[in-house]
Amino acid sequence: MNDIHPGAARGPRVEDERLVRGLGRFMEDAEPHDAAYAVFVRSPHAFARIVSVGTEAARAAPGVLAVLTAADMEGVGNISRHPPMTGRNGAKLVQTNRPALANGRVLHVGQAVAAVIAASHTQAQDAAELVAVDYEALTPVTDVREAVRPGAPQLWPEAPGNVALDWPGPVADDGAMARQVEQAIAGAAHVARVTAVNQRIMVASMEPRGASARYEPATDSFVLRACSQGAGPLRDALLPVMGLKREQLRVITDDVGGAFGMKSSTYPEYPVLLVAAKRVGRPVHWMAARQESFLSDNQARDTVTEAELALDANGKFLALRIRHLAGVGGFLGSLGAHIQTNNFSRCFPGMYDIPLVAVEVRCVFTNTVPLGPYRGAGRPEANYALERVVDEAARISGIDRAKLRRRNLIRRSAIPFKTAVGTVYDSGDFPPILEQALQLSDHAGFKARRREAAKRKKYRGYGISCFLEHSGGVPTEGASLRFADGGLVLGLGVQSTGQGHATVFPRLAAERLGISPERVRHQHGDTNLDIVGGASVASRSAMLVSAAMVAAIDRMLEKGRKVAAALLEAAEADVAYRDGAFEVVGTDRRMSLFDVAETAADMAARGPISESLDTKLSLDTPQAFPNGCHIAEVEVDPATGQVALVSYVAVDDCGTVLDPVIVHGQIHGGLAQGLGQALFEQAVYDSGGQLMTGSFMDYAMPRADDMPQIRDDNRPVPATTNPLGVKGVGEAGTIGSLAAIMNAIADAIPGGAGARIEMPATPEKVWRACQEAAKA
Repeated sequence: MNDIHPGAARGPRVEDERLVRGLGRFMEDAEPHDAAYAVFVRSPHAFARIVSVGTEAARAAPGVLAVLTAADMEGVGNISRHPPMTGRNGAKLVQTNRPALANGRVLHVGQAVAAVIAASHTQAQDAAELVAVDYEALTPVTDVREAVRPGAPQLWPEAPGNVALDWPGPVADDGAMARQVEQAIAGAAHVARVTAVNQRIMVASMEPRGASARYEPATDSFVLRACSQGAGPLRDALLPVMGLKREQLRVITDDVGGAFGMKSSTYPEYPVLLVAAKRVGRPVHWMAARQESFLSDNQARDTVTEAELALDANGKFLALRIRHLAGVGGFLGSLGAHIQTNNFSRCFPGMYDIPLVAVEVRCVFTNTVPLGPYRGAGRPEANYALERVVDEAARISGIDRAKLRRRNLIRRSAIPFKTAVGTVYDSGDFPPILEQALQLSDHAGFKARRREAAKRKKYRGYGISCFLEHSGGVPTEGASLRFADGGLVLGLGVQSTGQGHATVFPRLAAERLGISPERVRHQHGDTNLDIVGGASVASRSAMLVSAAMVAAIDRMLEKGRKVAAALLEAAEADVAYRDGAFEVVGTDRRMSLFDVAETAADMAARGPISESLDTKLSLDTPQAFPNGCHIAEVEVDPATGQVALVSYVAVDDCGTVLDPVIVHGQIHGGLAQGLGQALFEQAVYDSGGQLMTGSFMDYAMPRADDMPQIRDDNRPVPATTNPLGVKGVGEAGTIGSLAAIMNAIADAIPGGAGARIEMPATPEKVWRACQEAAKA
């Protein structure tokens, strides 16, 4: 890596020593000592009316403290609280009512119908088997393409054709852009067309979801401990659901064993646990079993995208048209439509100079688990469609795929660059990124490697994926600085779920202040910190927290300079801060930061000054645009259909690098998840809506020996939207890898058969394509 931020951490992550020794505190470790246990009764039907729920036998079972149904959820509101959106002709997004426990009907297998609370987990499990639910089964629809066809089962009367939102695009121009795109396509020398399917996938974090709830009768308040991606955002989402005031709900999150967006949402189980804790008068604990997670955690992707790219005779891109069909599940998740409209469309036209871009999206209800954020959240879907259609454009025009991309990249001289969808790229230098990736992957030597593979009766393919995304989706973030016990406590709202916050941010604060990192302690995961901000999603944490932290440090030093001037008997203008101390310029008079902070705290307590050096603020930071080029090389065995990812190169511009080790780790982890989707993972529902891939016996994921050696480098161009120039890197590996791998498979199999393979590229699909190629 090059151009590392001065003083950036290069040592091991400070969290690791504690975590690898088993000293972390995860949800299972936080089980209250006097807890009761919750087990949820879940629907075996994808679509059904509930005729009755019989609880008498369960209530009489040993150890049972309560059995809750929809009738017990009075006062609990709608779990689905999506921001309002407007679609075609002013139509509003269909806002579904998602109850905490099913009320009258169920819309997906696994929807919670009842909850049994018992003195032990075993007793709760046994009693749950005694809850008798009488269902009247209905015909479900689970495929987004089937759901919008005439005659399909209708999930919501207010959503004709199962369409939650028909979105005409990011630009309100009464269809002018769409008409221009249509004209450009009609007159183009070449038009490339692809249909790109992003299959529905699971989010298999190492730690399943869980939570425990406690009610405090003296204050009529609750404490919820949950493995989330932000205690504050979860609290703020639950308040309107529960009808509570801020002071009535405290949310705590300890260590989190992976999240990837899935743990950022509000789920039905959390209100049920709060109601149960008040009902039984003791803490109530719930920890999902893995199979339960497959039926209740937000799932991801589930899109079908038709892409058309118009080119002139020289290969110059003229116009891009995207028609996007996106599943949202049986209920609208908290961000389901936003992900597949705003998040999706902002990724176009990627790195390319395409003057005309039209994006249309239909968000569709199906009898499946709701869709939510998962690593990339709309960006992988967009980039996959774009890079597949660019490869198709190279094929039909006869222009080499590297040359075609090179010919259409946005030049640095054109930045800031306003795109046809209305975003403005503030920074970037795209051509050198492509050239560096081609060089690192030995593009020039690929033909020789392909010939050598052919001697071994293998097909070898080379796939390019340029990408650009947007980071910092929720712009407001806060930070606090508090002096305590001779050190500085850095309070943050965003939750670390493995990204290394306790390493990066304290070291960054220490560097900024010129003090030892050991004197800065990281604190998060508690709404009592009262820090404004969002969850750790959208590659937002590094850029937004660093911006808020820098602003808080500047404000704290401004206050400290006033106090130090009085203590050092100098004019404030003559006091400077350097290397951990305030000093009178040109003299040897100085006081350490911590001495000034201690004195200021005493003065604030006695009244001579109004406030100590403790500082808390929030800040709005505009989005940034991480980008890069990833190149995959695969070998395909035509006899078995097995695909081996033999080489992977990643060159990224994530802006200023705060910690190179963590940047490497994010790229590698993102690739693992992209590789999983490209080759292995798929949530499969049968015609009756049953999940056929409901365990790790059926749901395939990559293993260590599927991962290649990765050559990755960073070519940063600092963002102009935040003080440190950070862009973010958490999503990059997943966004870049899908098209890189699938383009490589398409290139490997002769005759074009490989280009028709949909993810996941399983051995059966690949073998059949190889057989087709052999016949041709």
